[in-house]
Amino acid sequence: MSCSVHDVLDLESRGVPAVFVASDTFVDAAEAQSRALGFPSAARVFVPHPIQDATDDEMRAKADAAIDAILSALSATSG
Repeated sequence: MSCSVHDVLDLESRGVPAVFVASDTFVDAAEAQSRALGFPSAARVFVPHPIQDATDDEMRAKADAAIDAILSALSATSG
C-alpha cells in the first residue's frame, strides 16, 4: 500500500494524473498512509477482496466493474 501511495504522490507532483487501485481490505491502510504522507486526497479505487486467488476471469470482472471509477478518478485529478 505504501508504494502505491508514494507512486501516486510522485506522479501527481510531476503533473501526471494518477490513481491507485487496491482491494477493499486496504481502505484503512490507504487512508492512514495517505494522511501520513501529507496527501490525504490521493486518488484511489478499491475493488472487492481477495485478489491473490482470483482467476483471470474474476480479475477481468473486477477490472470491468472498476474502470468507470478509475477513469473518473483520473479525470478528477487532471482537472
